[in-house]
Amino acid sequence: MRKCVLALCVFMAAVPCAYADITPDEIDQAAAAVQPQVVAWRRWFHQNPELSNREFNTSARIAEILREMGLEPETGIAHTGVIAMIEGGLPGPLVAIRTDIDGLPVEEQTGLPFASTVRTEYNGQDVGVMHACGHDAHMAMVLGAAKILNDMKAELPGSVMLIFQPAEEGPPTGEDGGASMMLDEGIFEERMPAAVFGMHVGISTPGGQFSVKPGPMMAASDGFKIIVKGKQTHGARPWDGVDPVVVSSQIVLGLQTIVSRQVDVTLAPSIISVGRISGGIRYNVIPDQVTLEGTIRSFDPDMRDYIHGAIERTARLIAESAGAQIEFEINQGPPALKNNAELTSLVLPALERASGHPVLSIQPQTVAEDFSEYANVTPAVFVFLGNWPEELDPATQPTNHSPFFQMYEPYMQRGVSAYGHMVVDFLNSKIPVKD
Repeated sequence: MRKCVLALCVFMAAVPCAYADITPDEIDQAAAAVQPQVVAWRRWFHQNPELSNREFNTSARIAEILREMGLEPETGIAHTGVIAMIEGGLPGPLVAIRTDIDGLPVEEQTGLPFASTVRTEYNGQDVGVMHACGHDAHMAMVLGAAKILNDMKAELPGSVMLIFQPAEEGPPTGEDGGASMMLDEGIFEERMPAAVFGMHVGISTPGGQFSVKPGPMMAASDGFKIIVKGKQTHGARPWDGVDPVVVSSQIVLGLQTIVSRQVDVTLAPSIISVGRISGGIRYNVIPDQVTLEGTIRSFDPDMRDYIHGAIERTARLIAESAGAQIEFEINQGPPALKNNAELTSLVLPALERASGHPVLSIQPQTVAEDFSEYANVTPAVFVFLGNWPEELDPATQPTNHSPFFQMYEPYMQRGVSAYGHMVVDFLNSKIPVKD
C-alpha cells in the first residue's frame, strides 16, 4: 500500500529561496487570452472521444499541442498516457497538474453542433461514445494552464509536471490502467512532486464556483461478484432442486444489514449496491446458478476491509443455509480520495481569485476518482468546478455520466486561472515538501 508522507521540517533546504515575480492579474489576463484556444481544444476532444485505454487519437492530439508549445511530451505511459515537464527558470520544488482523458460508452443527446457521433464496441455491444463526465474540459483547461505557465516559466521558482491520464473511468475487464498504472510505470520515480493538483467539473457545485474540503472527499470504489450455485429443477417442483434465485434474493437483502447494522455509521458512510442480477433462461425452470454484481463505496480503510469480508461471509452463510454454494470475487478499485489539509488551506485564496466567489465546502461524495492514487503517495488536493450557467440550480440539471451532460465553456477560463494561481501560490509558499 502506498503511503502519503509529508515531511514536516524540510523545505528544499539546499535550494536558495526564490519567488515567482508573477502577479495574479498577469495570470488572469493570460487565462483570458488563451480562452479561445481552450474552447477550440475542448470542442475537438468532445467531438472525438475514446474509451478507457483506447485514447490513441486523444493522446496524439495532446502530444501535438504540447510540442507546439515547445514542450517535449513523453507518450505511451499506461498505454496512452502523456506527461510533459515545464522547467522553471528559478530553483524550487516540482508541482504536478493532472487531467483524465477518457470518454464513456454513452450516446450523446445534447444536440451540440460539435456533439460526438463516435461509435465503438464495448463489452460486445455497439455503443456511442461521449465525454459525458467533463474530461474534455479537464484536458482543455490543463492545456490552457500549460500554455500560460510555460510562457511564464522563466519566472517560476520550480517546475511543473503535466499528467494526462487514461482510464480514469476504469480499464476494460482484464486490463490494467489508470492512475495506479501511471505510478507503477514510474512517472514519479525520478522526481516526486511536492504537490499534485486536480480538478473536476460538475458534482453539484453551483456554476462557476469552486468547492473543496480537507480530508476524505470522495469514496473508495470496489466491485464485487457473487455466483450463487444451486441445483436446476422444474419450477413446479422446487423441492427437487436448490433455488439460487431465492437464495440470491436473500443475499441482496442480507448485504444491506452490513452497512446498516454491522459498521459504525458515526465513523464514516458506506454503501453496498447490487447493480446486476443474471440467471435463468425460462420462466418455469429454476436455474442452476445466478450471478450478482455490485459496488462498494467507503471512506475508512479498516471499514473497507471489514465490508469485503462481511459480504463474502453473509453470502456464503445464507447460501449454505439453503444448500447452495457461492463463488466470491472482489475487484478492488481506487482508495478514498483524501485532500491534504495544508494544501487545501493554501488553495482557497487561489480559487477565490479565479472565480470571484468564496470557496464552498462540500460533503464527502460517494462517487470515486482514481486521483486518490496520487494523493496516496504525495500531498494532493482535488477541487470541483461548477459547470452549468450560474443562474441554473445544478440539482435540476443532468448529472455527470448523463447523455445530456454539458460544460458551460466560459467557466473553463476560471479553471485555467485556478491552476495558474494554485501552482504559483504553492511555489511561492513555505509549505514543507518531501526531501
